[in-house]
Amino acid sequence: MSYTPARAADDLQTGVDAIEASRVNGTKVYNTQGDSLGHIYDVVIGKRDGKVRYAIMSFGGFLGIGEEYHPLPWEVLKYDERQGGYVVGLTRDQLEGAPRYGEANRPSWNDEAYGRRVSDYYGVAYY
Repeated sequence: MSYTPARAADDLQTGVDAIEASRVNGTKVYNTQGDSLGHIYDVVIGKRDGKVRYAIMSFGGFLGIGEEYHPLPWEVLKYDERQGGYVVGLTRDQLEGAPRYGEANRPSWNDEAYGRRVSDYYGVAYY
């Protein structure tokens, strides 16, 4: 059996509930009013259970300078096929107060206190 990479047309399929992580990166994130908030920069996956823990959203900055990264618990994201991106029930002001980090101070994903702070902020259970 051989592997055939997905074609660009596969991105347009509706109703599909699986996606390669490499295609998630770069996907736009919108609020419920349709305003663009940023894009998915990366995802954090549990090593042992394989579940996606966070989508790291790039927010702010200009041309990659001054960007901040917001770990969003995966369960706060809803994919919207019409917009071709993820929707979160957050305002820009709420994101300004959310846990975030810069390129030079990445968190330890093993730090339970940090994980709980992120979960508490978004009102979801800590994994």
